[in-house]
Amino acid sequence: MIVVTGATGNIGRTLVPLLAEAGEDVVAVSRRPQSEELAADVRHAQADVGDSASMRPVLDGADAFFVLLGGELNSHGESPDALLGVALHAGVKRIVLLSSQINSTRPEALSHARLRDFEAAVRASGANFTILRPGGFASNAIAWAETVRAERTIFAPFGDVALPVVDPADIAAVAAVALREEGHAGRTYELTGPEAISPRRQAAVISQALGEEVAFVELSHEQAYAHMARFMPEEVIGGTLDILGIPLRAEQAISADVENVLRRPAKPFGEWVARNVPAFR
Repeated sequence: MIVVTGATGNIGRTLVPLLAEAGEDVVAVSRRPQSEELAADVRHAQADVGDSASMRPVLDGADAFFVLLGGELNSHGESPDALLGVALHAGVKRIVLLSSQINSTRPEALSHARLRDFEAAVRASGANFTILRPGGFASNAIAWAETVRAERTIFAPFGDVALPVVDPADIAAVAAVALREEGHAGRTYELTGPEAISPRRQAAVISQALGEEVAFVELSHEQAYAHMARFMPEEVIGGTLDILGIPLRAEQAISADVENVLRRPAKPFGEWVARNVPAFR
């Protein structure tokens, strides 16, 4: 049995069907009631990965466990040992943790201290573990959907700084392999897309997919900070703008890990746009 947390989110809604289609017994965990999107043969459990007591009955008898914290749980909550203790007591032998590339490129970043604590706890747990460290998500472009629909315009800072954003579907596919197959224990994978692409170029890809011109307006650092402050914790904004505006060479590098694990190239940004173009119409 494989337990997947964040099952209705950006990664989980692809990961759960991949596992189910491969014949796995999957338990899809979310804090919300059961989603109609889940297949009939997938069991749903309403629980909170940040509340180890609620996860105890869910994990009972599980062999593998996909851990995705998400949201506020990335910054505060129970000790990682509480959740991992419940998982190991339940019999979990394999753990796949979704972390972040920042933990390798900026290991002192305060915004990711809790994820580093989880990484350390998973490594020390005695379970077979795999740690996934994706870079920026291609799906972050969904934040532009409202202004694309209303004004056919994208507003973003650092228009010509390119980063190799990764398709969440590729993250899910790598997670599925690590949860099901041998050969990934003790490994840490950095997951990126196949090419570095700038916000201005992303806007052009969205424009092409829509068949309509989409303008690009570059925000100043101050304008971007004010915009992010509306939905992002203040302690995270500065680091995020540093990565977007003055990325380290390692953050612009293209990793081969997606291709090595999946035995196919990573998906380019255009493939994510093609699947999600209705959001921009």
